[in-house]
Amino acid sequence: MKKRIFICFMSFLIIFTSFVGTIYGIEVKESTFDLNAKSAILIDANTGTILYKQNENERLAPASVTKVMTLLLVFEAIDEGKLNYEDLITTSENASSMGGSQVFLEPGEEMTVNDLLKCVIVASANDAALTLAEHVGGSEESFVDMMNKRAKELGMDNTNFENVTGLDDDVKNHLTTAKDIAIMSRELLKHEKVCEYSTVWMDTIRDGEFGLTNTNRLVRFYKGVTGLKTGYTSGAGYCISASAKRDDLHLIAVIMGAESSKIRNDAAAKLLDYGFANYSIYQSNSESMEMELYGGTKEKIEVKFNSFESLVGKGQGNKIEKEIQIGDYILAPIKKNEVIGKITYKLDGNIIGESDIISLETVDKITFWEYFIKVLKNLF
Repeated sequence: MKKRIFICFMSFLIIFTSFVGTIYGIEVKESTFDLNAKSAILIDANTGTILYKQNENERLAPASVTKVMTLLLVFEAIDEGKLNYEDLITTSENASSMGGSQVFLEPGEEMTVNDLLKCVIVASANDAALTLAEHVGGSEESFVDMMNKRAKELGMDNTNFENVTGLDDDVKNHLTTAKDIAIMSRELLKHEKVCEYSTVWMDTIRDGEFGLTNTNRLVRFYKGVTGLKTGYTSGAGYCISASAKRDDLHLIAVIMGAESSKIRNDAAAKLLDYGFANYSIYQSNSESMEMELYGGTKEKIEVKFNSFESLVGKGQGNKIEKEIQIGDYILAPIKKNEVIGKITYKLDGNIIGESDIISLETVDKITFWEYFIKVLKNLF
């Protein structure tokens, strides 16, 4: 009887539990949109799942989208304590001589890391990017080596960097792909601080004397935009890594080689619209509960069900079935963090993931004398 009650109780509870699973049944669209761009990709930022692709592995010049990797290394240096937002950095002669987008840093001019990041992310300033790179890497050459090493670590197999800005007048093999840009953009977005800069439309530096306007017009006109980076050179065309979040769904759309900024922005918006219209995140929180325990110094044990997050098609979340898998009963001794069962999750009959049921405490096996005393207490 107790066993039946326990199973019924668990079946009811499972409705409210959470899990960690894999992705099933996600359709990848390929070359079905008229994007008027050389390559493109749309991914889910949380899982990395590809939702759309068009020549995603074609090696192309990325222009200033290069700075996604530059910024990633700077934020990682901050996380490692090698750099602080209020540190003052001195501009070198080399950095001050950069062309293209810039904030006209003078040789010897000092600026905080915070303001330099603002210049790079909002205004795509090449002089600010090189100032940060030289400080973190010791030299531009050393920093570029760091960029290429990090790219390999991330699995960006078709990427080679030759500078930190994306200027391509004097480079021979400064190339990447839409897929690789999506990979490094996803990694950069793990540093949530970046969105505090990339969602700014207008700001100033030098005590309000110099204005900055975001090169990414989607920041102003697209709902839920979180960034991330635009780029343009005559050789690369118009490029963008655009990210946006609505509810729990965070998407990254990469466009490379568009013919104009309008075409680039429209293409990115079209991909993001497609993602938000067709996909959603199924999510529930971790939850703890007490379960009946046999043969232990306690009659109940507290356990936890892990949280779950999965990308699914729109409307598929309510089709997910959850099955608990556990023995006839839980028998002591049990150690803290011991796996005592699992939950299996299915969509359309296919397993999309499993979640462990984990004990949150240690409970020893009851001894004969402890059991004897317990029986006596129950009798008297």
